Amino acid sequence: MMATLTLLYFASLRERAGVASETVDIAAADLAGLYGDAQARHGFSWPREHLRVAVDGEFARWDDAPKAGSEVAFIPPVSGG
Repeated sequence: MMATLTLLYFASLRERAGVASETVDIAAADLAGLYGDAQARHGFSWPREHLRVAVDGEFARWDDAPKAGSEVAFIPPVSGG
């Protein structure tokens, strides 16, 4: 049985994915790979370098390993004024 985690999408990523969150199997070795999988699945146009990533409510590094049961949030730049 594969380990799973929850991906959270915000702003334009949520609009593109059509969902605010989804549960996925952990197939990637790091958070960058996890985003790459989601990017391929949903057609996200944001390059990883423009996003922040958070795990369980704390900002994380792209080379951190995903952990089963975690919530991983991909956060695009915020605009407005």
